[in-house]
Amino acid sequence: MSMISQSRSTNNSPSISNKWNKFDITWVFNLFGTAVGAGVLFLPINAGMGGFWPLVIMAMIIIPMTYLAHRGLARFVLSSSKPGSNITEVVEEHFGRKAGILITLLYFFAIFPILLIYGNGITNTVDSFIVNQLGMASPNRAILSLVLIASLIGVMLLNEKVMLKITEYLVYPLVFILFALSIYLIPEWNTAAISEYPTLSGCLKTLWITIPVLVFSFNHSPEISAFSLSQQREYKDFELTEKHASRTLKGTATVLLCFVMFFVFSCVLTLSPAELAAAKTQNISILSFLANKFDNPYISYFGPFVAFLAITSSFFGHYLGAKEGLEGLFLKLRNDKTPISTRKLNYGAAIFFLLTLWGVAIINPSILGLIESLGGPIIAMILFIMPMYAIAKVPAMKRYQGKLSNVFVTVMGLIAISAVVYGLF
Repeated sequence: MSMISQSRSTNNSPSISNKWNKFDITWVFNLFGTAVGAGVLFLPINAGMGGFWPLVIMAMIIIPMTYLAHRGLARFVLSSSKPGSNITEVVEEHFGRKAGILITLLYFFAIFPILLIYGNGITNTVDSFIVNQLGMASPNRAILSLVLIASLIGVMLLNEKVMLKITEYLVYPLVFILFALSIYLIPEWNTAAISEYPTLSGCLKTLWITIPVLVFSFNHSPEISAFSLSQQREYKDFELTEKHASRTLKGTATVLLCFVMFFVFSCVLTLSPAELAAAKTQNISILSFLANKFDNPYISYFGPFVAFLAITSSFFGHYLGAKEGLEGLFLKLRNDKTPISTRKLNYGAAIFFLLTLWGVAIINPSILGLIESLGGPIIAMILFIMPMYAIAKVPAMKRYQGKLSNVFVTVMGLIAISAVVYGLF
């Protein structure tokens, strides 16, 4: 999503700066947009197949998991002795040049495949809408993908205020539609899912396998570096920056729980476990399955629209993370150490992403989901494990030692990683 850097004249007034303000609220929804990708349309199926009661337990732990993990990563970015350092620079400062290159490489390859999936996904979504909803012939894929991907990347090259407005226009309708669909399904709720009680071993296994689904559905780590630096520019003072960053991240986790999990619960209470399994077998989104079940054309029209909003809003946040990783690698590996302008870096990254995303969208490969899964353990290590390791080893982060939250984040990170690895094999 968009980077917000404008400063207000109220920064020097603690009585005003300590309060919630539009800057904080805007970032809540920007981070929300990064987290909620097209996967939200499959989340009720993936998370709900294990039954209602494991989902209740997951809803109880997902807020602390999401909030504490992302807060740890934000604190890591803000721990640099050089204000304005992004995550790739902070990694090198704390762990050395070789470790910095390795972690930056992993960071890039954890986010870049998701960007490829979004470039391919938005092409498929628009193409499907043109053919199935508008009844028109499928457009030339090369031209369609070029127009869509170039438009998305073009937004990232605009003035920051313009980017902010565009992303606001995307996220607010997405929140409203998710909420409206959840309300719409209430009359169809039934007790089929509630009446099924899993065994203790079955519940624990369901939680273990499903936790990564929720973790990565709520993941907004690609934008945490840009978010942290934006907070730093806005509030200047370290304590104030950290306070507002933590508050905003807590707000993001709460909004995700309220809107996304309400949507998940509404879908799970509407469909039986057998129907969720059937949707999984058919490999269609929850909206497509609901449209078929109730023979409702309006839901089938909402499906592509929600997917378009979700992919686009999440694309912006992942673009920022991938761009940061790419530029960090370029700067670390280049032999010529003369300064290079930010403008050249931005346009160089834009050209690279345009060509790679366009090529993948034209080819339309079927292995992108597997590539995304392979990136899962890496992003979990960066989001959960690396900040906790830094708290234990880096002097600048010793102030956060001795907290139970550190143990919680580490354990949940290891559980998420182990479940992802188990799912791959």
